[in-house]
Amino acid sequence: MLNLGQVITQDMLTIQTVNRNLVPNNATSNIEVIQNYALQTKDGNDIQTVQGENGELKLSINIDNRDYDVLKEDETENYYIMRNNEKQYLELNSVPLVAKVDMNKNTVITTELISKSDDVVQDDVRKQEYNMLVLPMDLTTGDYIDVRIQFPSGQDYIVVSKKEVEMPTINGIDSEDTLWINLSEDEILHMSCAIVEAFRINGTKLYVTKYTEPGMQEAATPTYPINASVRNLINSDPNIVERAMNEIRARYDQGLTDLRNNDINPIIEAAGEQSDGTLQSNMQQSITNSKNSRKEYLDSLAGAAAATTAQ
Repeated sequence: MLNLGQVITQDMLTIQTVNRNLVPNNATSNIEVIQNYALQTKDGNDIQTVQGENGELKLSINIDNRDYDVLKEDETENYYIMRNNEKQYLELNSVPLVAKVDMNKNTVITTELISKSDDVVQDDVRKQEYNMLVLPMDLTTGDYIDVRIQFPSGQDYIVVSKKEVEMPTINGIDSEDTLWINLSEDEILHMSCAIVEAFRINGTKLYVTKYTEPGMQEAATPTYPINASVRNLINSDPNIVERAMNEIRARYDQGLTDLRNNDINPIIEAAGEQSDGTLQSNMQQSITNSKNSRKEYLDSLAGAAAATTAQ
Protein backbone atom coordinates (compact mmCIF):
# COMPACT_ATOMS: atom_id res chain seq x y z
CA MET A 1 0.00 0.00 0.00
CA LEU A 2 1.18 3.52 -0.82
CA ASN A 3 0.56 6.04 1.93
CA LEU A 4 -0.12 9.74 1.52
CA GLY A 5 3.17 11.60 1.05
CA GLN A 6 5.20 8.43 0.44
CA VAL A 7 7.90 8.66 -2.22
CA ILE A 8 7.09 6.53 -5.28
CA THR A 9 9.92 4.42 -6.70
CA GLN A 10 10.01 2.37 -9.89
CA ASP A 11 9.90 -0.98 -8.10
CA MET A 12 6.44 -0.08 -6.74
CA LEU A 13 4.95 0.12 -10.23
CA THR A 14 4.16 -2.47 -12.88
CA ILE A 15 2.63 -2.32 -16.35
CA GLN A 16 -0.47 -4.46 -16.88
CA THR A 17 -2.53 -4.98 -20.01
CA VAL A 18 -6.21 -4.21 -19.42
CA ASN A 19 -9.28 -3.19 -21.37
CA ARG A 20 -8.88 0.52 -22.17
CA ASN A 21 -12.58 1.05 -21.41
CA LEU A 22 -11.98 0.07 -17.79
CA VAL A 23 -9.33 2.66 -16.93
CA PRO A 24 -9.39 6.49 -16.75
CA ASN A 25 -8.25 8.46 -19.79
CA ASN A 26 -5.40 9.96 -17.75
CA ALA A 27 -4.05 6.58 -16.61
CA THR A 28 -0.30 6.21 -17.08
CA SER A 29 0.62 3.46 -19.54
CA ASN A 30 4.34 4.11 -19.88
CA ILE A 31 6.75 3.81 -16.95
CA GLU A 32 8.99 6.46 -18.55
CA VAL A 33 6.19 8.99 -18.17
CA ILE A 34 6.50 8.55 -14.41
CA GLN A 35 10.27 8.89 -14.57
CA ASN A 36 10.18 11.95 -16.82
CA TYR A 37 7.49 13.61 -14.73
CA ALA A 38 10.10 14.00 -12.01
CA LEU A 39 12.76 15.67 -14.13
CA GLN A 40 13.79 19.23 -13.30
CA THR A 41 16.86 21.31 -14.11
CA LYS A 42 19.23 22.62 -11.45
CA ASP A 43 17.89 26.16 -11.91
CA GLY A 44 14.32 25.00 -11.30
CA ASN A 45 12.89 24.68 -14.82
CA ASP A 46 10.43 21.80 -15.10
CA ILE A 47 10.79 19.29 -17.91
CA GLN A 48 7.34 18.35 -19.13
CA THR A 49 6.07 15.34 -21.05
CA VAL A 50 4.09 16.60 -24.05
CA GLN A 51 2.44 15.05 -27.09
CA GLY A 52 4.16 15.58 -30.44
CA GLU A 53 2.52 16.20 -33.81
CA ASN A 54 2.40 12.47 -34.54
CA GLY A 55 0.89 11.68 -31.14
CA GLU A 56 4.16 10.43 -29.63
CA LEU A 57 5.20 11.53 -26.15
CA LYS A 58 8.30 13.66 -25.87
CA LEU A 59 10.08 15.84 -23.33
CA SER A 60 9.95 19.62 -23.52
CA ILE A 61 11.32 22.56 -21.57
CA ASN A 62 10.51 26.25 -21.71
CA ILE A 63 13.50 28.60 -21.57
CA ASP A 64 13.10 32.36 -22.07
CA ASN A 65 9.50 31.81 -23.24
CA ARG A 66 10.56 29.35 -25.93
CA ASP A 67 9.86 25.60 -25.98
CA TYR A 68 12.71 23.20 -26.71
CA ASP A 69 12.62 19.44 -27.23
CA VAL A 70 14.64 17.69 -24.54
CA LEU A 71 16.74 14.91 -26.08
CA LYS A 72 18.82 12.14 -24.55
CA GLU A 73 22.35 11.39 -25.78
CA ASP A 74 22.69 7.65 -26.27
CA GLU A 75 26.42 7.49 -25.57
CA THR A 76 26.36 9.39 -22.26
CA GLU A 77 22.62 9.26 -21.36
CA ASN A 78 22.84 13.01 -20.69
CA TYR A 79 19.89 15.27 -21.55
CA TYR A 80 20.33 18.24 -23.85
CA ILE A 81 18.52 20.73 -26.08
CA MET A 82 19.50 22.11 -29.47
CA ARG A 83 19.92 25.87 -29.07
CA ASN A 84 21.39 28.05 -31.81
CA ASN A 85 22.32 24.84 -33.64
CA GLU A 86 24.46 23.70 -30.72
CA LYS A 87 23.97 21.09 -28.03
CA GLN A 88 23.27 22.63 -24.63
CA TYR A 89 23.42 20.03 -21.87
CA LEU A 90 20.99 20.19 -18.95
CA GLU A 91 21.89 19.66 -15.31
CA LEU A 92 19.01 17.82 -13.70
CA ASN A 93 17.74 17.53 -10.16
CA SER A 94 16.17 14.28 -9.02
CA VAL A 95 12.80 15.45 -7.73
CA PRO A 96 10.88 12.58 -6.12
CA LEU A 97 7.31 11.75 -6.93
CA VAL A 98 4.98 11.36 -3.95
CA ALA A 99 1.51 9.89 -3.50
CA LYS A 100 -1.20 12.54 -3.06
CA VAL A 101 -3.60 10.06 -1.45
CA ASP A 102 -3.48 6.60 0.11
CA MET A 103 -3.42 3.94 -2.62
CA ASN A 104 -4.06 0.21 -2.26
CA LYS A 105 -2.30 -2.44 -4.30
CA ASN A 106 -3.36 -2.53 -7.98
CA THR A 107 -4.50 1.11 -7.95
CA VAL A 108 -4.32 2.51 -11.50
CA ILE A 109 -1.86 5.43 -11.45
CA THR A 110 -3.13 8.70 -12.88
CA THR A 111 -1.47 12.11 -12.91
CA GLU A 112 -4.00 13.31 -10.31
CA LEU A 113 -2.75 10.74 -7.79
CA ILE A 114 0.92 11.76 -7.83
CA SER A 115 2.83 14.99 -7.46
CA LYS A 116 6.34 16.29 -7.11
CA SER A 117 7.47 16.47 -3.54
CA ASP A 118 7.34 19.97 -2.03
CA ASP A 119 9.33 18.78 0.99
CA VAL A 120 12.76 19.66 -0.45
CA VAL A 121 15.41 19.43 2.25
CA GLN A 122 17.61 22.52 2.32
CA ASP A 123 20.94 22.85 4.11
CA ASP A 124 19.42 24.91 6.93
CA VAL A 125 16.56 22.49 7.74
CA ARG A 126 16.63 21.06 11.26
CA LYS A 127 14.34 18.78 13.24
CA GLN A 128 12.80 20.87 16.01
CA GLU A 129 11.04 19.65 19.15
CA TYR A 130 8.14 21.56 20.71
CA ASN A 131 6.17 20.62 23.79
CA MET A 132 4.08 23.69 24.57
CA LEU A 133 1.69 23.73 21.58
CA VAL A 134 -2.00 22.94 21.97
CA LEU A 135 -2.46 19.83 19.84
CA PRO A 136 -5.54 18.37 18.14
CA MET A 137 -6.94 15.43 20.06
CA ASP A 138 -6.19 12.86 17.34
CA LEU A 139 -2.87 14.18 16.00
CA THR A 140 -0.56 11.35 14.90
CA THR A 141 2.72 10.84 13.05
CA GLY A 142 2.37 11.59 9.33
CA ASP A 143 -0.29 14.28 9.74
CA TYR A 144 0.32 17.68 8.14
CA ILE A 145 -0.22 20.80 10.24
CA ASP A 146 -0.12 24.56 10.48
CA VAL A 147 1.17 26.16 13.68
CA ARG A 148 -0.92 29.21 14.57
CA ILE A 149 -0.87 31.91 17.23
CA GLN A 150 -4.07 33.44 18.62
CA PHE A 151 -3.99 36.59 20.74
CA PRO A 152 -6.61 37.45 23.38
CA SER A 153 -7.80 40.25 21.10
CA GLY A 154 -8.96 37.63 18.59
CA GLN A 155 -6.14 38.15 16.09
CA ASP A 156 -5.04 34.81 14.65
CA TYR A 157 -1.94 34.21 12.49
CA ILE A 158 -0.24 31.29 10.72
CA VAL A 159 3.33 30.95 12.00
CA VAL A 160 4.51 28.01 9.86
CA SER A 161 2.47 25.99 7.38
CA LYS A 162 2.04 22.43 6.12
CA LYS A 163 4.63 20.59 8.17
CA GLU A 164 4.65 16.82 8.51
CA VAL A 165 4.50 15.76 12.14
CA GLU A 166 6.46 13.07 13.90
CA MET A 167 5.17 12.13 17.34
CA PRO A 168 7.55 10.58 19.90
CA THR A 169 6.11 7.38 21.35
CA ILE A 170 6.15 6.03 24.88
CA ASN A 171 5.26 2.33 25.23
CA GLY A 172 3.78 2.45 21.75
CA ILE A 173 1.50 5.42 22.49
CA ASP A 174 2.04 8.89 21.00
CA SER A 175 3.28 11.65 23.30
CA GLU A 176 0.56 13.82 24.82
CA ASP A 177 2.29 17.13 24.22
CA THR A 178 5.54 16.75 22.24
CA LEU A 179 6.03 16.78 18.48
CA TRP A 180 8.91 16.99 16.00
CA ILE A 181 8.80 18.99 12.76
CA ASN A 182 11.45 19.94 10.21
CA LEU A 183 11.94 23.70 9.91
CA SER A 184 14.22 26.00 7.94
CA GLU A 185 16.22 28.71 9.70
CA ASP A 186 13.64 31.35 8.79
CA GLU A 187 10.78 29.18 10.10
CA ILE A 188 12.67 28.51 13.34
CA LEU A 189 12.98 32.27 13.85
CA HIS A 190 9.24 32.74 13.25
CA MET A 191 8.47 30.01 15.79
CA SER A 192 10.86 31.52 18.32
CA CYS A 193 9.25 34.94 17.95
CA ALA A 194 5.79 33.46 18.39
CA ILE A 195 6.87 31.54 21.48
CA VAL A 196 8.43 34.60 23.12
CA GLU A 197 5.42 36.75 22.25
CA ALA A 198 3.04 34.16 23.70
CA PHE A 199 5.16 34.21 26.86
CA ARG A 200 5.02 38.00 27.13
CA ILE A 201 1.27 38.29 26.45
CA ASN A 202 -0.88 36.25 28.81
CA GLY A 203 -3.90 34.59 27.28
CA THR A 204 -2.12 33.96 23.97
CA LYS A 205 -2.61 30.51 22.46
CA LEU A 206 -0.05 28.64 20.33
CA TYR A 207 -1.91 25.81 18.67
CA VAL A 208 -1.88 23.30 15.83
CA THR A 209 -4.45 22.71 13.09
CA LYS A 210 -4.55 19.62 10.82
CA TYR A 211 -4.94 19.44 7.05
CA THR A 212 -7.94 17.28 6.19
CA GLU A 213 -6.70 16.28 2.71
CA PRO A 214 -3.00 17.26 2.62
CA GLY A 215 -2.42 15.57 -0.72
CA MET A 216 -4.99 17.83 -2.34
CA GLN A 217 -4.56 20.98 -0.25
CA GLU A 218 -1.84 23.54 -0.95
CA ALA A 219 0.24 24.91 1.91
CA ALA A 220 -1.31 27.96 3.55
CA THR A 221 0.65 31.21 3.35
CA PRO A 222 2.20 32.16 6.73
CA THR A 223 0.72 35.44 7.97
CA TYR A 224 2.53 35.99 11.27
CA PRO A 225 4.89 39.00 11.07
CA ILE A 226 8.11 38.86 13.07
CA ASN A 227 8.14 41.47 15.82
CA ALA A 228 11.35 43.53 15.66
CA SER A 229 11.55 44.01 19.43
CA VAL A 230 11.09 40.28 20.03
CA ARG A 231 13.75 39.48 17.45
CA ASN A 232 16.15 41.84 19.23
CA LEU A 233 15.29 40.21 22.54
CA ILE A 234 16.09 36.78 21.10
CA ASN A 235 19.40 38.04 19.73
CA SER A 236 20.36 39.62 23.06
CA ASP A 237 19.33 36.66 25.23
CA PRO A 238 19.89 33.24 23.62
CA ASN A 239 18.10 31.55 26.54
CA ILE A 240 14.87 33.55 26.22
CA VAL A 241 13.22 31.05 23.86
CA GLU A 242 13.86 28.09 26.17
CA ARG A 243 12.65 30.04 29.19
CA ALA A 244 9.55 31.14 27.28
CA MET A 245 8.80 27.53 26.23
CA ASN A 246 9.11 26.36 29.83
CA GLU A 247 6.88 29.16 31.08
CA ILE A 248 4.17 28.51 28.47
CA ARG A 249 4.26 24.79 29.23
CA ALA A 250 3.93 25.54 32.95
CA ARG A 251 0.88 27.73 32.30
CA TYR A 252 -0.79 25.03 30.23
CA ASP A 253 0.01 22.17 32.58
CA GLN A 254 -1.04 23.98 35.74
CA GLY A 255 -4.16 25.45 34.16
CA LEU A 256 -3.48 28.82 35.76
CA THR A 257 -5.99 31.53 34.95
CA ASP A 258 -4.69 34.45 36.98
CA LEU A 259 -1.24 34.97 35.45
CA ARG A 260 -0.40 38.58 34.77
CA ASN A 261 2.47 40.13 32.87
CA ASN A 262 3.85 43.66 33.01
CA ASP A 263 4.36 43.78 29.24
CA ILE A 264 0.82 43.24 27.91
CA ASN A 265 0.01 43.95 24.31
CA PRO A 266 -1.45 47.49 24.01
CA ILE A 267 -4.49 46.05 22.24
CA ILE A 268 -5.24 43.91 25.26
CA GLU A 269 -4.66 46.78 27.68
CA ALA A 270 -7.12 48.91 25.75
CA ALA A 271 -9.86 46.43 26.58
CA GLY A 272 -9.50 47.20 30.28
CA GLU A 273 -8.09 45.15 33.14
CA GLN A 274 -11.35 43.36 33.97
CA SER A 275 -11.98 42.41 30.37
CA ASP A 276 -8.35 41.41 30.01
CA GLY A 277 -8.59 39.05 32.98
CA THR A 278 -11.74 37.45 31.54
CA LEU A 279 -10.08 36.92 28.17
CA GLN A 280 -7.06 35.29 29.78
CA SER A 281 -9.22 33.08 31.97
CA ASN A 282 -11.37 31.88 29.08
CA MET A 283 -8.37 31.28 26.82
CA GLN A 284 -6.57 29.34 29.54
CA GLN A 285 -9.68 27.26 30.16
CA SER A 286 -9.86 26.46 26.43
CA ILE A 287 -6.20 25.42 26.40
CA THR A 288 -6.64 23.23 29.48
CA ASN A 289 -9.74 21.57 28.03
CA SER A 290 -7.90 20.80 24.76
CA LYS A 291 -4.97 19.22 26.59
CA ASN A 292 -7.28 17.18 28.84
CA SER A 293 -9.25 15.94 25.81
CA ARG A 294 -6.07 14.78 24.07
CA LYS A 295 -4.90 13.00 27.24
CA GLU A 296 -8.24 11.20 27.55
CA TYR A 297 -8.09 10.22 23.87
CA LEU A 298 -4.56 8.79 24.17
CA ASP A 299 -5.49 7.01 27.41
CA SER A 300 -8.40 5.37 25.58
CA LEU A 301 -6.04 4.18 22.84
CA ALA A 302 -3.71 2.72 25.47
CA GLY A 303 -6.66 0.94 27.10
CA ALA A 304 -7.81 -0.44 23.75
CA ALA A 305 -4.30 -1.66 22.97
CA ALA A 306 -4.07 -3.37 26.36
CA ALA A 307 -7.44 -5.04 25.85
CA THR A 308 -6.42 -6.34 22.44
CA THR A 309 -3.21 -7.78 23.82
CA ALA A 310 -5.04 -9.52 26.63
CA GLN A 311 -7.27 -11.41 24.18
